[in-house]
Amino acid sequence: MFIAMKPHATAAEFEAVVEKIRALGFTPHPIVGTERKVVAVIGHTTGLDPEDLFGTMPGVAEALRVSQPFKLVSREVKEEDTVLDVDGVPLGGRAISVLAGPCSVESREQILETARAVKRAGARFLRGGAFKPRTSPYEFQGLREEGLKLLALARETTGLKVVTEVKDTETLPMVAEYADVLQVGARNMHNYSLLERLGTIEKPVLLKRGLSATIKEWLMAAEYVVSRGNHRVALCERGIRTFETMTRNTLDINAVPVLKALTHLPVIVDPSHGIGLRAHVPAIARAGVAAGADGIIVEVHPSPEKALSDGHQSLSLSEFEELMKQVRVIAGAIGRPIPA
Repeated sequence: MFIAMKPHATAAEFEAVVEKIRALGFTPHPIVGTERKVVAVIGHTTGLDPEDLFGTMPGVAEALRVSQPFKLVSREVKEEDTVLDVDGVPLGGRAISVLAGPCSVESREQILETARAVKRAGARFLRGGAFKPRTSPYEFQGLREEGLKLLALARETTGLKVVTEVKDTETLPMVAEYADVLQVGARNMHNYSLLERLGTIEKPVLLKRGLSATIKEWLMAAEYVVSRGNHRVALCERGIRTFETMTRNTLDINAVPVLKALTHLPVIVDPSHGIGLRAHVPAIARAGVAAGADGIIVEVHPSPEKALSDGHQSLSLSEFEELMKQVRVIAGAIGRPIPA
């Protein structure tokens, strides 16, 4: 359930609601927006009437039960879009965010060349893998901490914010030390121990959809993070596994408008993993922007044919520059700028 306060409710009235929630044995979860202030009630509230408990309290506008199982990330609780502040750079909101970089950090020269190029083209976030959980244990697993240090160097050199994957709870503190945004890969969407720990970290989280996860399961994974106290979560549609074998995955473009209706969290589209074919990545990126995504995350490499991972779906530097010209046109047509 959640309690929405009146626009001019006092701090004392708000605190009285919070204290009553605690007195009833539940956990209060304040959500403060520009339009209204809400307190979500966390706990087993089945059988209780929100209006009877809170409806007559001073300053309360309404007390309602949330119909969705994903409560804190639902638009029922927070109507306005959440915008993540990544050290002064927004992720979400009206402007479309662009995250770009190689699948894996391979060398100092490679990551710096890529970072400079994607920034010139208009990206504000640098993506790159330092820890690379792969299907085969014999494939390149990433440079690990050395890769994180190179990402930090690229940030210092270009000003881009770093997005990199965290693969487990053991290495989470190390990755959090270097990264600006912690990415949860598709295989870890159901790793509840990791999600719970991320809920205690004061870093934004980019949560990728699981290989075969439903939208509801994906939102419930986000709820794990938010319910532990970390409200700074964005969702990434990266394609799901279907019967189709001509593409790497099937990017669920339907998920974008559905998510925008269900949740206030930012929605990012990953065209690189979504289709897995370099020639068609731009088309899927354009589709994601047109469908209403808040951003795109694209794999970019100076020499895709020589990449140690995912070269088949990585754009070259010139291809990414051309893609940015295309998505700016589409973004402008729907009234959503891409900051220069």
